[in-house]
Parts: sequence; structure tokens; C-alpha cells
Amino acid sequence: MRIDKVQSGAELTVALDGRLDTVTAPQLDAELGGLSGVAKLVFDMGKLNYISSAGLRVLLNAQKKMEKSGGDMLVRNINHEIREIFEVTGFDEILTLEA
Repeated sequence: MRIDKVQSGAELTVALDGRLDTVTAPQLDAELGGLSGVAKLVFDMGKLNYISSAGLRVLLNAQKKMEKSGGDMLVRNINHEIREIFEVTGFDEILTLEA
């Protein structure tokens, strides 16, 4: 999986390309670090083609960190398959999703 991060002021955009699974989830978790100084975290999933429960766990942890710090998190550019996974798992109710 490829992870591209772009920070603009207090907004951090993380673009994911490939598969977010048990092998790559620890890499994303490490890339996110403490998220200090980030008021808005945006995940761009336009090129993500798979997410496992390990990947969902990383997103949930990031959401909790952002809520704890008073920040916001947005997941955008979700393809149909990933959206279905979010709906089946209930993550569409937990995360802020943008088509």
C-alpha cells in the first residue's frame, strides 16, 4: 500500500492506494503517529481497493484520537466496495463519509 500525506496548516490529508489489511494497517498506524497539531484529518480513499478489519481498527483509532483532541475526521472518495464494508460493519454511522 502507498500512503501519501499532505499537511496544509492544521489539516492533514492522507491518500491511500492499494490494500489496507493486516500487513499494511500497522504502517498506516505508524504514519499517523500522535496527530498532534491536526484539527482536521482527511482520508482520501480514491485508490483504496480493499480494507480489512485491521484497517477499520486503524480508522476507528484515528477517529477516537481526533474526537479526543476536539478535531474532525472525514473519509472521502470511497468506492462502492469500501462503502459496502462500512455499511455492513456500521462504520458509516461512526465515520463522516463523503462520496
